[in-house]
Amino acid sequence: MDDLTSTIRGSFDPGAPDWHYLPVDVPQGAREIEVRYRYDRPDVPFGVRGNALDIGVFGPGERFRGWSGGARDAFTINATEATPGYLPGRIDPGEWQIVLAPYTICPQGMDFEVDVTVRFGPDGPAFQPNPAPATAPAADRGRAWYRGDGHMHTVYSDGRRTPGELVADARAAGLDFIVSTEHNTTSAHLQWGDHATEDLLILNGEEVTTRAGHWPAWNLPAGKWIDWRYRDPRELEKFVDEVHECGGLVVAAHPFGPCIGCTWEFGYERADLVEVWNGTWTLDDEATVIAWDGLLRADRWIPAVGNSDSHMHHDTIGLPHNVVLADGLTGPQLMQGFAKGRNWIAESSAVQLDFTATVDGQTAGVGERLPTEPGTPIAIEVKASGAPDTHIRILDHHGPQWGGYVPAEGATVSWTTQSRYSKWVRVEIRREQPTPTTRDTMVALTNPIFFR
Repeated sequence: MDDLTSTIRGSFDPGAPDWHYLPVDVPQGAREIEVRYRYDRPDVPFGVRGNALDIGVFGPGERFRGWSGGARDAFTINATEATPGYLPGRIDPGEWQIVLAPYTICPQGMDFEVDVTVRFGPDGPAFQPNPAPATAPAADRGRAWYRGDGHMHTVYSDGRRTPGELVADARAAGLDFIVSTEHNTTSAHLQWGDHATEDLLILNGEEVTTRAGHWPAWNLPAGKWIDWRYRDPRELEKFVDEVHECGGLVVAAHPFGPCIGCTWEFGYERADLVEVWNGTWTLDDEATVIAWDGLLRADRWIPAVGNSDSHMHHDTIGLPHNVVLADGLTGPQLMQGFAKGRNWIAESSAVQLDFTATVDGQTAGVGERLPTEPGTPIAIEVKASGAPDTHIRILDHHGPQWGGYVPAEGATVSWTTQSRYSKWVRVEIRREQPTPTTRDTMVALTNPIFFR
């Protein structure tokens, strides 16, 4: 049978819904589907949103088959292979749905065209998934502190690194694990085994990219897809439950991110973790730390994490990353450490930090609770190295309380408090180096030690 090609035309006005579906009837005997799309992008005055249109596809029965957002203008799927972001597999007959998602629409609207080509013939060899191994034995040190970046992108969504390049850069950064978090797709899960090494654990995830906030889902089974087509917090609930049923965690990403849809609008009731530091230190990170600290002061603790959210080659993998105490280097063990808040955040693997609180010979660390009576002295000790020319700040629920300078050889800073004065204590290390939007730069940040 000859190829079948059709063109679907349409338009969106500025009030268009988030998701628009184009039905495509695929006959029996199809072996490949190819989709190309385009839309007008008129010039707009400064300060006015232009046109941007995302795309993905579902097979018969609403079966997810891929998403590329605005990163590509075409994709192909067949039994043997697929464009990154899409899932290889048979082209089942029936009604497919091309999903168009207007991201921004200019005042005069948006015209679009979608070309769909269906090709026929026998299927090629079936694609063979090769997910990452569940262990990285050369890096597993038993109960230890492990370093990992939990928010990153490759060519399987809108990143520029290949998976192999990302693995190489993560190893060079001194990381023990990474989490694969492509936007709205699981296609990268199926090939990480091609790039896995024995000294880097690769966990599956997805950056669930809604129009009301982004949330990386960590520690998913290979191929597990989480839907992103909602704004209502009540819709979020069932997908959070799906992640938890898999043994995963939900991360509220870059809550004050300045891009459309990036700001966190769901509230923190169902978030397991909050990403207080995303990539290089900027004003929105400062705002997130302030907001997170405010939650702490109101007795609402959501463990803090930090990740690179790397997209481009110049984005530094592991800037920042998490240092988490876990019983071993597996997904479940790491998730347990994060869920307990047994982690701190570092700008690089050079930064070393030991933060403890001691009462009557009993010592607690990051994320732990230290039983104490009012009036009993609590000895706080912070040891830092690998962060020359920086300043340690010890903070409690009243704000900064003590600190000290960190020279090239490192430093130890001590302070004494009581539970009648401090509900908790946490630590920041900052460098007096302004950025384009902040007066200094974060170098390390811990979760609290609690006293009450």
